[in-house]
Amino acid sequence: MQNNFQKVAGLIRKSIFNCRTIQRRKMHVKYLPMRWKCGDNYCYILTDDKSQTSWIIDPAFPDDIVDYLTKENKTEVTSIVNTHHHHDHSGGNRFLLHKIFKNIPVIAGKDSPEVSYTPSDGEIIQLGENIEITAIHTPCHTQDSICYYAVDKVTHEKCVFTGDTLFTSGCGRFFEGDAKQMNHSLQKLMALPDDTVVYPGHEYTASNVRFSKSVFGANNEALNKLEEFASKHEFTTGKFTIGDEKKFNPFVRLDDPEVIRSTGLKDPTDIMDRLRAMKNNF
Repeated sequence: MQNNFQKVAGLIRKSIFNCRTIQRRKMHVKYLPMRWKCGDNYCYILTDDKSQTSWIIDPAFPDDIVDYLTKENKTEVTSIVNTHHHHDHSGGNRFLLHKIFKNIPVIAGKDSPEVSYTPSDGEIIQLGENIEITAIHTPCHTQDSICYYAVDKVTHEKCVFTGDTLFTSGCGRFFEGDAKQMNHSLQKLMALPDDTVVYPGHEYTASNVRFSKSVFGANNEALNKLEEFASKHEFTTGKFTIGDEKKFNPFVRLDDPEVIRSTGLKDPTDIMDRLRAMKNNF
């Protein structure tokens, strides 16, 4: 009887240990602000903790991140990744590829420097043992814009790196596309699970909130909470989700009565176009 009790107790202890181990095997995102004295860019390191392998996403300004990458980062960077080809997202590719991370691929749209692989829309790429990343083509800001939706298969954590397509309570300018494209691209992102954490390419939250309040007025509770949070935190990336965007982002609420009232339009494409023009001149 005692032996059986000891075996059961051992199995329970082993089960608890395994649960703790599983809990530690999670997706990790490190954000690195760049050009913070004169800009607002984010570089991200997405890590599969189990294998300690990482992607480095939009490492545009090496001078701002090289110390972290060479002295503090303990993971194996397996790919340099760009959300689009603009210099403030892809400008570090050549330096990092030739000086620090030699012989690794550059995953990006076709126009990024040193690109070696462009994933197709909906293609799934594995990072380490547990993370599956889906490439989501979101043309408009640039025609080669790609967002990356990552899911940890063990913990079921979800996040998306949106570059200059989706910002917290905002969206990117239509440099290479039009309102119809941006609406379509944003709706693809809004189709992701509501608990997906959003990591945009820039810290524009404070200015976006001011514009969004001019559209919604003072009665949007989610937007008021965002305003309060932004007033207390310099960095807001990774704090809000797709579900949050559906509540306080006018660019994904084109059927909202306040958005319709503010633009004076009814057609979604026309509303998107007017909203962006309003934001450009805000």
